[in-house]
Amino acid sequence: MLQPKRTKFRKQFKGRNPGLAQRGSNVSFGEFGLKATSRARMTAREIEAARRAMARYVKRGGQIWIAYFRTSDQQEAARGPHGQRQGQRRVLRGPVQPGKVLFEMEGVDEVTAREAFRLAGSKLSVSTSFVKRQVR
Repeated sequence: MLQPKRTKFRKQFKGRNPGLAQRGSNVSFGEFGLKATSRARMTAREIEAARRAMARYVKRGGQIWIAYFRTSDQQEAARGPHGQRQGQRRVLRGPVQPGKVLFEMEGVDEVTAREAFRLAGSKLSVSTSFVKRQVR
């Protein structure tokens, strides 16, 4: 799953998640994209489940890009000393704002991409919509 080997700092603030996505709001790598239309904190498990659903549907054809998520949550041990409450990094979560393109795909036709993204969207905790790359 998406889990960094090392991080610069051991613990991170969760932060707030207001507003609309400014960066990562356009399809920039692939031909089609899956865009978030609501806000949430998505886990690495959701991302992996969605990726597997898409890859399985397109029979590992085409190419898939995944958005990057950065924050992690601590989970404390059942027993241990009181005080600093230092737990291990257990869950990688990332803030998702409305308008963020979560996945991109190319190398498949539109009908296949739509169905693959529909299957992937059902694995996620955010509502999503299908988008195409805009021709400039």
